[in-house]
Amino acid sequence: MKLTTAQALVRWLLAQRSETLDGREVPLFPGVFAIFGHGNVLGLGTALEEHRDELPVWRGQTEQGMALAAVGYAKATHRRQVGVVTSSIGPGALNMVTAAGVAHANRLPVLLLPGDTFTSRAPDPVLQQVEHFGDPTATVNDAFRAVSRYFDRIVRPEQLLSTLPQVARVLTDPADAGPVTLALPQDVQAETYDFPDALFAPVTHRPQRPRPDRRALTEAAGLLRTARKPLLVLGGGVRYSGAGERALAFAERHGIPVTETTAGRTLVPHGHPLHAGPLGVTGSASANVLAAEADVVLAVGTRLQDFTTASWTVFSPGVRLITLNAARFDAVKHGALAVVGDADAGLVDLAGQLENWQADPLWTERASAERGRWDAHIDTLRAASGEVPTYAQVVGAVNDLSEPHDYVMTASGGMPGELIGGWRGSGSIGMDVEYGFSCMGYELAGAWGAAMAHTEGLVTTMLGDGSYLMLNSELFSAAFAGHPFVAVVCDNDGYAVIARLQEGQGGKPFNNFLGDCRSAHTTPPRVDFARHAESLGCAVFTASTVDDVRAAYAKAREAAVAEHRPAVVVVRTQPDSWTEAGAWWEVGVPEHLAGREGFERGKSGQVRYVNDRL
Repeated sequence: MKLTTAQALVRWLLAQRSETLDGREVPLFPGVFAIFGHGNVLGLGTALEEHRDELPVWRGQTEQGMALAAVGYAKATHRRQVGVVTSSIGPGALNMVTAAGVAHANRLPVLLLPGDTFTSRAPDPVLQQVEHFGDPTATVNDAFRAVSRYFDRIVRPEQLLSTLPQVARVLTDPADAGPVTLALPQDVQAETYDFPDALFAPVTHRPQRPRPDRRALTEAAGLLRTARKPLLVLGGGVRYSGAGERALAFAERHGIPVTETTAGRTLVPHGHPLHAGPLGVTGSASANVLAAEADVVLAVGTRLQDFTTASWTVFSPGVRLITLNAARFDAVKHGALAVVGDADAGLVDLAGQLENWQADPLWTERASAERGRWDAHIDTLRAASGEVPTYAQVVGAVNDLSEPHDYVMTASGGMPGELIGGWRGSGSIGMDVEYGFSCMGYELAGAWGAAMAHTEGLVTTMLGDGSYLMLNSELFSAAFAGHPFVAVVCDNDGYAVIARLQEGQGGKPFNNFLGDCRSAHTTPPRVDFARHAESLGCAVFTASTVDDVRAAYAKAREAAVAEHRPAVVVVRTQPDSWTEAGAWWEVGVPEHLAGREGFERGKSGQVRYVNDRL
């Protein structure tokens, strides 16, 4: 079949299918986000137009925003579907690098197709080309190498035959999933080649469930049997495996208290008696108390990053770690006994070796008791009096009015701590806190992608004024395309959570709150977020009290669904009231600051675990 490189690539995209965790067959690549320029409009753009009825193409306003939307889509589909994003050469391509970092840090699949400079070099330097004096093969797309799980530059059409199977492998592999970048020189996009028909035969990619090594399982089961105070930690890998119910049944069978990481949040119904709450700096005091006493920790589908482990101070020095993870890279970290395999299959096999072993009932009961104390603390924060609402009160209002199948999101600033620590979920997979990269601006762009994918309930994204100003243009994209969600924008006059970190360690207020920034004006201008969001095509509601928030959010939900567009709630919030889990986080503190003493105390409790079996 004689096709251009671009035509062949599009036909291959159409041929790829995916099996969801509930057994449905869907397109692996359900759509493309595109901004066209001279580097892709006539090659890939023409090929996409030929299949516009089969492969939807959505136009965004920024390349970064489109790629973040694709990341949000992948998260909302539990990595079973992949967004495709194409840009032109130069600035368009580089705009996507940040989003690639988000996908890479969070192990989420996305296919990036940036245009590239001419392989012929005939028109060098072409418009938007960056010339490297000592390396004519280098282009701006080499910046993607550091944030791609797989990178290739297609300089001959026939190279697709060998690279496309690798593209599919990485995008669908539970251990290697992440961003894939195919750089496409614009002259090669238009070159023709006789491609074999077999390249375009339909292929269905099914969830892989590699089973752990039997010896590792036996060792892990033996270690668990010695535990007096075991703890189960559930991460994002449990979500992507569809193993939430399995993990909860495992905990119930053996009486093990359960905690969640950021990526594993809302896997466990909040009121379940074994639910100890979320773990770590942005988690809950209840989970952290149990973690400090646990003697054996079974961590499933998590890399145990520093916010989860309070920079490795949350567990006792004598704890033994067992990690069940599809990625060996993650399983062998932190001195753990590594059990490499799928979360669902691994828990089945591990339960088979534990038989009727049970944790001490007194320890089992601690989960509910400690979480009850944390719940009472959150209730106090939500009920606090004051004219200006706190983040905790805004989250509480949204939480109370949400439905069981809704989906809530955030990424940066103070809101992750409020959602992770304070949200009360029903047990459905209903939260996306992008805290692997903590990318300001993901909240709105990612919500656009999530709204495309999450059709059972309503998507609500929660963010501060700083994130809104960082990247808001995809509000218009979602309004134009007709994808509804609710955005709750909390205006506290700047980067309040960073100001809290700065001043809390003894630093002077500087360059975070707008009032502490350099300005030529005695009375600096303020942003009217409501009018701005309205100008981007959104339904808008404002609030100034907690009761206002409830009323505005209820109206926003109705408007988003009825009008098929984003609805924005704007509310002024307190700049200095936060939900605290009482855990330590390591940041560099200079010796002359007051926070140095606390830093030294935290470092003294930090443990680096070593695998004594190696």
